[in-house]
Amino acid sequence: MTNVYEIAVLYHPDLEVDLTKAEDRVSKIIADNGGKITATDNWGKRKLAYAIKGNEHGVYVFYTVDIPGEGVQKIESTLNITDEVIRFLITRPDLRAIAKAEVQKAEKAEQAAKRGDSGDDKEEDSEA
Repeated sequence: MTNVYEIAVLYHPDLEVDLTKAEDRVSKIIADNGGKITATDNWGKRKLAYAIKGNEHGVYVFYTVDIPGEGVQKIESTLNITDEVIRFLITRPDLRAIAKAEVQKAEKAEQAAKRGDSGDDKEEDSEA
C-alpha cells in the first residue's frame, strides 16, 4: 500500500542553470524505492534564512509522491549522502485538512461573489 508524501528538496544554488541532472537523480532514488512522483513544484532559487553548508541561496523543489511506508527511510538515507541536495524534508500531508481548506476557500469565494453582485447593483442605482 502506498501513501502520499511531500518531499521538499533544497538543491545546491550552482545547479540552478542545469537542474535536470539533479532532479533526475532524485527521481531515480524515489523510483528505486517504489515511489512514484505525482506532482513537482519548482520554486527556483531563493535566499535562505541562514547559511547552510556555506550557501546563502538554494533551489527549492517540492515533490508530491506516492511511496510505500518502508521506502521512506531508504529515500531519507540516500538523500542524506546525495551531493546535490543541501537539505530535504519528507512530510505526510493532512489530506482531510487540505480538503476542508478547499471547501472553506470555495465558500468564501461564493460569499464574496454574492456580495460583489449586490454591491454592483447599489452602485448602478446611485449613479443613475
